[in-house]
Amino acid sequence: MVRLDIAGAVASITLDRPDRRNALSPEMLDAIPAMVDRAARDARVIVLRGEGRAFCAGFDLSLCRDDPSGETMRSLLRGLSMAVRSLRRSRVPVVAAAHGAAIAGGCALLGGGDFVITNDDARLGYPVLLLGVSPAVSAPFLRAAVGDAACRERLLDTGLISGREAARIGLAWRSVPGPEAVHPTAMELAERLLSKSAAALAATKAWLNEIDATGAAHWPDRALEASLGLAGGGEERSMLPAAWGGGARE
Repeated sequence: MVRLDIAGAVASITLDRPDRRNALSPEMLDAIPAMVDRAARDARVIVLRGEGRAFCAGFDLSLCRDDPSGETMRSLLRGLSMAVRSLRRSRVPVVAAAHGAAIAGGCALLGGGDFVITNDDARLGYPVLLLGVSPAVSAPFLRAAVGDAACRERLLDTGLISGREAARIGLAWRSVPGPEAVHPTAMELAERLLSKSAAALAATKAWLNEIDATGAAHWPDRALEASLGLAGGGEERSMLPAAWGGGARE
């Protein structure tokens, strides 16, 4: 359900579950760090993308529906945190091609990108407060992209924003007119990055990570703890079915 393809110096990590709008399972998230490691060894740029009509609709909540213990949700949150960290800390640039929709866990994955490309009418956001779960796991990465005020607004407001608005606030690097242009634009950027010095890119990326909120290991760790702390709680058990109908949401 996640595949790695390497063509020349560009590695593509593809969420490949289009029948579920690439809704994330623990297994999918757990596969990403190893793919990132291999891609960084064998390629010079990583493109993260999704098959089908949407980049990612978030967690597959049907997996959580029958687990009142909250352990499935905790597994998803841990996997998400590790996946985003691996992308963010990769020595090679990461271009995220987020067409159609990037919601909740799908939007959180964008925190691993050095560049995020989306389309004007795409829908992006973090509506997980509707589930009785905290989106804090995304906070260090989102804050690094959009700043304090916009980070607070996006994590506390469960509404979704357009790709055009995502580009305006800094959540996306660029928004293109239609979803069909997202992946080609990402590949064009990847090709431009290949003309840069690989060593200089790696050194620059490492330093940028040192000076933003993702460089301090304790911030992602504490953010994950905040999200884990509510998983399996009474509000989650009551709010998840009511808000999402027990399935993945676009």
